Amino acid sequence: MIRIASWNVNGIRAIAKKSFFTDLEQLDPDIICMQETKAREDQVAETLMSVNHNLIYSNSAIRPGYSGTAVISKIQPLNVMKDIGIKEHDTEGRVLCLEFDQFFLVNVYVPNSGAELARLPYRQEWDKAFFGYLKDLERKKPIIVCGDLNVAHKSIDLARPKENYNKAAGYMQEEIDGMDRLTEGGFADTFRHLYPDQTGRYSWWSFRAGARSKNIGWRIDYFLVSRSLLPRVKDAFIHEEITGSDHCPVGIILDI
Repeated sequence: MIRIASWNVNGIRAIAKKSFFTDLEQLDPDIICMQETKAREDQVAETLMSVNHNLIYSNSAIRPGYSGTAVISKIQPLNVMKDIGIKEHDTEGRVLCLEFDQFFLVNVYVPNSGAELARLPYRQEWDKAFFGYLKDLERKKPIIVCGDLNVAHKSIDLARPKENYNKAAGYMQEEIDGMDRLTEGGFADTFRHLYPDQTGRYSWWSFRAGARSKNIGWRIDYFLVSRSLLPRVKDAFIHEEITGSDHCPVGIILDI
């Protein structure tokens, strides 16, 4: 069994000053994928220096203090690949892929459509390109894709669907269509597969108006797997009790 976690840390250097290392011990993942590291690769390495007996990989944005992904792994990958091979999508450190014997693990931080939906057209292009990248990769072996996908897929995945539908980034029909492309294109939402009716389970809460204490949240962090891997997914979890970021860790336990 291997335990894989994902966490948008909202700044690796900031969260490291909180209870991150204690939380990591509690989670005890074999692999943890992190998004929104907001740091250069040398800064990520320096921040995580105290994590013993682990391999650390990262991909940073050209723009300082923005975006970025990283992975801490106890298992040696066969190969580590950055980005998706399309110039206009490869400047923000959004994808980090580790190849293992039986699967590819793709860590992703999907672009947010942003205030006033300024990046929604770009987001639609990204979604199409990322899906194409995954399907190309899947020809070689099955895929686990995890991270902050910046979309609540169904009304069950956010506390206030009516108020947000087609009004707020993360619950626009265009973004939902992008998620549909993934789930209809062969990638299963592990948490929803195992817990189809579980309500009030979220992974992100706004910092405003005490949203977290009231559980006015969104489930926008996911583990999707190639359908051939689905029987091997023994559990999926969301650790709402772990703070330090506006997101909480999510993950799966895989029989492999």
